[in-house]
Amino acid sequence: MNIPDTLQILLGEFRDKIFSLKGLVLRNAQFLEAPHKIKVAIGMRRSGKTYFLYQKVVELIKEGVHFSSILYINFEDDRLLPLEEKKLAQLVDAFYALYPENHDRKCFLFFDEIQNVSNWSMVIRRLHDTKKAEIFLTGSSAKLLSTEIASHLRGRSLAIEIWPYSFSEFMKAKGASIDRTLKSQKTKDLLSQLFRQYLSEGGFPETSLVEADVRQRILQDYLDVVIYRDIVERHGIKNTLLVKYMILSMMHNAGRPFAIHKFHNDVKSQGYSTSKEALYEYAQHIEDAYLAFLVPLYDLSIRKCQVNPKKLYAIDPGMARALTLDYDKDLGRLFENVVFLDLRRQGYKVNYYLTKERYEVDFLIEGARGEKKLIQVAWDISDPKTLQREERALQTAMEELGVEGELVTLDRYLSLPQDPFQRASHSPSA
Repeated sequence: MNIPDTLQILLGEFRDKIFSLKGLVLRNAQFLEAPHKIKVAIGMRRSGKTYFLYQKVVELIKEGVHFSSILYINFEDDRLLPLEEKKLAQLVDAFYALYPENHDRKCFLFFDEIQNVSNWSMVIRRLHDTKKAEIFLTGSSAKLLSTEIASHLRGRSLAIEIWPYSFSEFMKAKGASIDRTLKSQKTKDLLSQLFRQYLSEGGFPETSLVEADVRQRILQDYLDVVIYRDIVERHGIKNTLLVKYMILSMMHNAGRPFAIHKFHNDVKSQGYSTSKEALYEYAQHIEDAYLAFLVPLYDLSIRKCQVNPKKLYAIDPGMARALTLDYDKDLGRLFENVVFLDLRRQGYKVNYYLTKERYEVDFLIEGARGEKKLIQVAWDISDPKTLQREERALQTAMEELGVEGELVTLDRYLSLPQDPFQRASHSPSA
């Protein structure tokens, strides 16, 4: 491979891409303003990390940054194979050789899916220490990147999670402009219709403008790629069928408790040979790949936290529905899942809570400064008994914990600002 020639091809293609972008959906997330930190965006494949980088590049160009001081490389590009740290360093050297004036001015280096480069952190650390450059990275594995960032970048970085579209971003993608603060019946009906569409289609950017059968195929393909590349290959797992069955079971149970020992009994009854320890590892790998998330009980007793099952939530309501037909008559669980994702987008630590009488409250959230809040989610409270049950659990939990709480109904959710549960800007650092 001729590195300088390859780089010029990549830069030309990138320039064409940036200047031909149309209908770019601006994400509600932003890299934190920290000039001396490496910025990292992590999340599931196809969740929009690449276009999040494009969004930053467009911002820089609008601010007057010259295009020749911007380097973007996508390490999913098969033309760059094989990928190793030497090639990464050579591409950067070729960039500075092509534009020598960059040695004397600030540059912006964007490396997409950096985890595909072996020993990438060595080169990134050197570039950060020696170049007058702001560095942006993306990656598709939470565990791989967070572990390597913590051990190799040594406090040089700030990470942000990129998720599939939130409901407000979904509305942007659909070209829907509705003032959510208006209280008219027309506004409520339009928002309700769009939200039900969001629960069905989900928020993966590529699927927002395709037909239902194509969307289902795309989402199933996403799942296969994550299973084989981010779980099976990366962790050397042999039992691929069991991993896939576990993921499908998790998607089927979004919004419900999930206990490994019960799942172990289930798979044994179906003829799978495995240990509980292996299933715990699989669950961790699935969470690291951003497919599903296990939310623990909040309790001061470690034993109670371990004994009680965790609750499951999926990466996206559309993916959950593409993999199981179980939600058609239970949209409440998908609604609860959406609220969980909103809370994670805002950077909250999320638990659930059981009162002394074992009334369940969906979420006990904690912010960066230790502030706590209880949130109970209810899809339909038209039945007085349902409303009484939800309010009883919330009120009891508030009294036990001395924490404020909120009942989030569908009407309440749809009237919230564009970023529900928004608080002071927060991003996990590494």
